[in-house]
Amino acid sequence: MPDMQEPRVLIAGGGIGGLALALTLHQIGVGCTVFESVRELKPLGVGINLQPNAVRELYDLGVSADDLDRVGLPAQEWALVGLNGKDIYAEPRGLLAGYNWPQYAVHRGRFHMLLLAKMRERLGEDAVRTGCRVTGYRNVDGGVIVDIEHADGTRSQETGTLLIGADGIGSAVRAQMHPDQPPVHWGGAVMWRGTARAKPIRTGSSFIGLGTHKQRMVIYPISHPDTQTGEADINWIAEVTYDDPGEWQEAGWFRPVPISDFIHHFEDWKWDWLDVPALIAGAETAFVNPMIDRDPVETWVDGHVALMGDAAHAMYPTGSNGASQAIIDARALGVAMLEHGVSAAALKAYDDALCEPVSQLILRNRGAGPFGLLNMVDERCGGHFDTIDEVIPPAERAEFMAGYKAAAGFAIERLNNAPATIAPWARVG
Repeated sequence: MPDMQEPRVLIAGGGIGGLALALTLHQIGVGCTVFESVRELKPLGVGINLQPNAVRELYDLGVSADDLDRVGLPAQEWALVGLNGKDIYAEPRGLLAGYNWPQYAVHRGRFHMLLLAKMRERLGEDAVRTGCRVTGYRNVDGGVIVDIEHADGTRSQETGTLLIGADGIGSAVRAQMHPDQPPVHWGGAVMWRGTARAKPIRTGSSFIGLGTHKQRMVIYPISHPDTQTGEADINWIAEVTYDDPGEWQEAGWFRPVPISDFIHHFEDWKWDWLDVPALIAGAETAFVNPMIDRDPVETWVDGHVALMGDAAHAMYPTGSNGASQAIIDARALGVAMLEHGVSAAALKAYDDALCEPVSQLILRNRGAGPFGLLNMVDERCGGHFDTIDEVIPPAERAEFMAGYKAAAGFAIERLNNAPATIAPWARVG
């Protein structure tokens, strides 16, 4: 049975969410251990965005702007562009939009390694146990007993006050909590992802969504430009949505594929300001994966066990806020423990605060999130227009985007005026 004099939180998964939670628990004086299934954590992945609400929390965790500048750069613009090369919608982002905190575009793997280094520096090398996969749990009086499968095939058990499942879309913790959940949901969209060295376009730090809701590119830089060549690491995502999901039957998630597999979908996408085929061809490697999520569940909590991050709310990346929400989850768990102690009551408070609104965000992203403007253009003019204002008036475009930001938790006035989520001096007990 757990020693209630020294609460200890067990975290299943050493991804962005799990490490953000470990740093938060250290900040508020709660002991924790992270169990990660892989033997060695490596800088995997390509580009992700950190919204201002998440950057604010990172700053409060002692992750500085200089730290983030080493793994990415502040975003200056978010833009949707039609197949005619004309703007559908564009707006400034981060500080330029009036937020008190920037939005960052970062290399996921480098950002992950940054969090890992911060955690090991503060909590010690033993705070992350690699080659240890959480396979199940049992609620007991005052805590939880957790089953661990080790990389060498052996098994063991750990006892803690709480277990937080931060073990991703294939979460074993979630599978036990919700044994009747439907399989992973795929709506028919396939993404090919890569990075290439090229000169940034537009502002030099613009997030660009280009095309239609059926076929589009997402392009943005994830490094500062080289002072000699002016080139940066440009993250690109090529997407195609199939009317019949059975048309695409490839196996495997986020696996390398030859560029010839998909570049033909975009071979005519050339304008005087952008050559999409050349950008794609400039990547050393491309990775393919279906755009997947999970249906919302009614609760993220079972006694002394809670879900967070993709284990709780895997969502389509259309809103660029999956990683941001995982960081917000970590901070919300910290707030709940400050208010209710390291207890099942804290997990219930966290669940009450986030499960329902974030579940709605999953469904909103499934409906294309902020890229829903592309759907509207297609419906109204088939994607062809001379002046976008005649298709979707400026006020309607602005209202659409404001609704998404409010749902995702980064409405500007609310965020700027909110007090710190966790005060610097706050400690449990």
